[in-house]
Amino acid sequence: MVFGKIEYLNLLPFHVFMKRFTSNTQQSMSMNYKKGVPSDINKKFATHRVDAAFISSITAQKYRHVDLGIIAKKEVRSVLVIPHAQSIIDKDSATSNVLARILDLKGEVIIGDKALRYYLQNRPHVDLGAEWNRRYNLPFVFALLCYHRDKKIYEKIERNFLKQKIRIPQYMLKQASIRTNIATKDILEYLKYISYDLDTKAKLGLKKFYNKVNF
Repeated sequence: MVFGKIEYLNLLPFHVFMKRFTSNTQQSMSMNYKKGVPSDINKKFATHRVDAAFISSITAQKYRHVDLGIIAKKEVRSVLVIPHAQSIIDKDSATSNVLARILDLKGEVIIGDKALRYYLQNRPHVDLGAEWNRRYNLPFVFALLCYHRDKKIYEKIERNFLKQKIRIPQYMLKQASIRTNIATKDILEYLKYISYDLDTKAKLGLKKFYNKVNF
């Protein structure tokens, strides 16, 4: 089994969970990872070079998925538009570029850990998660856990991940801090704004997004 791994901080709790999950199940001998940014993982999934991954919502609508996602209830802090005279996309992104267009926000889209570093500098920006919520009073779903096969495995991952309170080991937190140049306290604070449960309200937010994309 090949899993597409996006090493952004928003998936750090999931990676902690998967490390334990694969070591405690029969998947331990067969789970391999391919790393990349969201746009790259989308392509690998589409060409079946990975069997499952968190796929950008704009791409995920045509694939099977479980009720796990990367979701902002309100603000997200890591998906921003920097005020700019011209609209500039983030080549690492798929969904966020479309979201900025839907919200008619002009500027430079930045996502992921570089966006969080920018946010922490208190520089001018628009938080796309917060702006979506302000307009529609709904969460925004940035990605969904999609799969090509082995549905039962991913349903098991969904059930087990959502019922656990994930504690990130200090050594992994420190590694993430060094890799991203973001303080551990800021990482932990940031993760409070990320949800993974594709609940009823998140599904309504996702439906609203798809309706606007396909209008």
